[in-house]
Amino acid sequence: QVPGYIEAQDALKAAGVDEVLVYCVNDGAVMKAWGADQKIDGTMITFMGDPAGELTKKHDMIMDHPGPASVGIIGRCKRHAIIVDDGEVKFVAISEDDDDPAGDDDPEDTCAPAILEALGKL
Repeated sequence: QVPGYIEAQDALKAAGVDEVLVYCVNDGAVMKAWGADQKIDGTMITFMGDPAGELTKKHDMIMDHPGPASVGIIGRCKRHAIIVDDGEVKFVAISEDDDDPAGDDDPEDTCAPAILEALGKL
């Protein structure tokens, strides 16, 4: 998903987006390394860690499907996108399905094109 947001930066800015925050239940060191791997320096994307899952819990985005937990993936965050304007949530999308709780097979609802479409409807 990250490369798509990097590619869509100009369109996102034109739609009024100031920043894209990407967070996951991980520590800052992991997020820094992942950010370097995804080449986010100089982009509108900021990576943030949620090591204790506090933000994930507040957003009610804990991935609690039994499938991932059965293979040791516990306390992770659902794949989601939130459009916030002046502190007000305007749009929420979650990429998940009964057979794909992590949204790996079909993440489109939270990818840049879907967010640009949602922004156009706000």
